[in-house]
Amino acid sequence: MFWRWKNQASEQEERVLELYGTIAEESWFDDDVTPQMFRNELFSEKGPITLWINSPGGDCIAASQIYTMLMDYPDEVTVKIDGIAASAASVIAMAGTKVLMAPTALMMIHNPATITMGDHEDMKRAIEMLDEVKESIINAYEIKTGISRIKLSHLMDAETWMNANKAIELGFADDVLKDEKQSEPTFSAYAFSRKAVATNLLNKMAEKNKPIQAEESAKPQGRSIDELKERLLIIKKYM
Repeated sequence: MFWRWKNQASEQEERVLELYGTIAEESWFDDDVTPQMFRNELFSEKGPITLWINSPGGDCIAASQIYTMLMDYPDEVTVKIDGIAASAASVIAMAGTKVLMAPTALMMIHNPATITMGDHEDMKRAIEMLDEVKESIINAYEIKTGISRIKLSHLMDAETWMNANKAIELGFADDVLKDEKQSEPTFSAYAFSRKAVATNLLNKMAEKNKPIQAEESAKPQGRSIDELKERLLIIKKYM
């Protein structure tokens, strides 16, 4: 299974959903996620949920249905992107009360696409349809980011890829996923100072060697200075 609900023991009884796969109107493969499957699980219980996303996207209409379900869900929805939220999956991500991205995750937005055949009238209708689909997608992006529709349209035209920092800067995400096990980064004090790193390392080495040095200082070790001088004179003589 590429997506599943699992119970997470906590005071809030938070449910966790993993949306890992292609978004589709109907399921053809094992990793497809359909609106009906999603709805059945989403509204089966109450309480806050966390939605993990790693999806290349898929059917924009199916994604719109899932987006709407999440927007309509009465409790808090935390979206966490651990791989990629591309194309239609980025639209679903916009429904999160809070959107978090792993430092290595990506988000991608682009223009909708379709396949059509027929005469020039059919082509014109397909273009008009794509224009309206694009406007509907911009609606979701605009609500989340507050960016102007013109700028969002240009970002979609350019097929924009965003790492976590860029997505946060543009308003598509709220924060980077952090390691809750580590309250303070142990490297921050030395991150930009080679001298501080070297000093810290030397101090640790000196501290570690103290017992050995104290123990061995009681007895003389190695050669005496006179022996070394004599050895150097012999070497110079034959050079």
